Amino acid sequence: MQADLLIHADWVIPVDRPDILEHHAIAIDDGRIAAVLPSGEAREQIDAGEQLALPGHALIPGLINAHTHSPMALFRGLADDLPLMTWLHDHIWPAEARWAHEEFVGDGSRLAIAEMIRGGTTCFNDMYFFPDVTGRVAARAGMRAAVGLIAIDFPSTWAADADGYLERGIAVHDQFRGDPLIHTAFAPHAPYSVSDAPLQRIATLAHELDLPVHIHVHETQAEISGSLEQHGVRPIERLRDVGLIDPSLIAVHMTQLEDDEIRLLADSGGQIVHCPQSNLKLASGHCPVVRLMDAGINVALGTDGAASNNDLDMFSEMQTAALLAKGVAADACALPAEAALRMATLSGARALGIDDLTGSLTPGKSADIVAIDLGQPETQPVYHPLSQLVYAAGREQVRHVWIRGRQVLKQRTLTTIDLDDTLARARIWRERIGEQSS
Repeated sequence: MQADLLIHADWVIPVDRPDILEHHAIAIDDGRIAAVLPSGEAREQIDAGEQLALPGHALIPGLINAHTHSPMALFRGLADDLPLMTWLHDHIWPAEARWAHEEFVGDGSRLAIAEMIRGGTTCFNDMYFFPDVTGRVAARAGMRAAVGLIAIDFPSTWAADADGYLERGIAVHDQFRGDPLIHTAFAPHAPYSVSDAPLQRIATLAHELDLPVHIHVHETQAEISGSLEQHGVRPIERLRDVGLIDPSLIAVHMTQLEDDEIRLLADSGGQIVHCPQSNLKLASGHCPVVRLMDAGINVALGTDGAASNNDLDMFSEMQTAALLAKGVAADACALPAEAALRMATLSGARALGIDDLTGSLTPGKSADIVAIDLGQPETQPVYHPLSQLVYAAGREQVRHVWIRGRQVLKQRTLTTIDLDDTLARARIWRERIGEQSS
């Protein structure tokens, strides 16, 4: 067998199967995983253009950050230690009204993508203005992304009204149609910020175009109370009434859920994205992850934006998700390490509808691969590599990253992004925004 690259590692963790493969190799050819087999057999059977031996390393599928606002990396630390609605209404929305234009989105997306690649993330699901800009920046960086076709009731520099948001969103979808890396999803901000008529149109268009619908839902108790006061129903019921509770739904946060709502989501086939660190920081509540999984609901993992997390670190997000689930369920067996890793990989791919492309180290899938150095003092000795990845490893131990077989991180060095220029642009934005905010 011919291959472009053969990667040997002490451990290969496929995710779509329960076992951990010791002293195995992954063959990459034409951007896809051609084979996963023992290293000895690989050396005998595969004629590779290049071979890379990584002793002490584990290979995992690229991590999938299933909920981000990537340009908001430039708002990191702008307004901390505030309740969600105060943070949003008094600080973030005014800052966005002043700064969220194409240059901001381009520079913020590049900063976020650099951070994510260095942390082993190979795909992100985004929601922000100027999704065309984020898509182009991601494509140039060789990064996989689902860019959100944003909709919100108030005007912005992206669109003036509901018709404008949807018109521009469909144009972005057409722009990236057939792109191997960039996918699209409708992204109405939240039930409290998008009225019924646009939500109904989005439901119709999502069915026609076969696109997911990515939306914040049931994030806080205040959201529930506001919906009951304004509409007479909880947000989930309102989304059901406009036709959005179905398999295309990607519902983010979901910290306030009753038993009948969990049953509704399970019966509908909808997806949920858990953002534990953002929920903790904003005191939004706890997503009942174990109850959701027990009901058969697919639960993915996201960081939320760097303005409310304050990082895009999927390793710390996995650890927090696992530990928080145990505390909430009062069960040390709740959400074990393998479930946390699945949430950050295959479950994220499934939520985005791209699990045929990525999310596991399966022959035929895209070669989205991350190599983590477990030979460092922080992760020694290694009794169970998967546990070490979730409970002990940090993103600084990510050494190499490939997306579609292209190496985008090599020995901690970005190969597709000028890091010095990216950081210089971030400093310029700090001066602009900091001066205006002071």
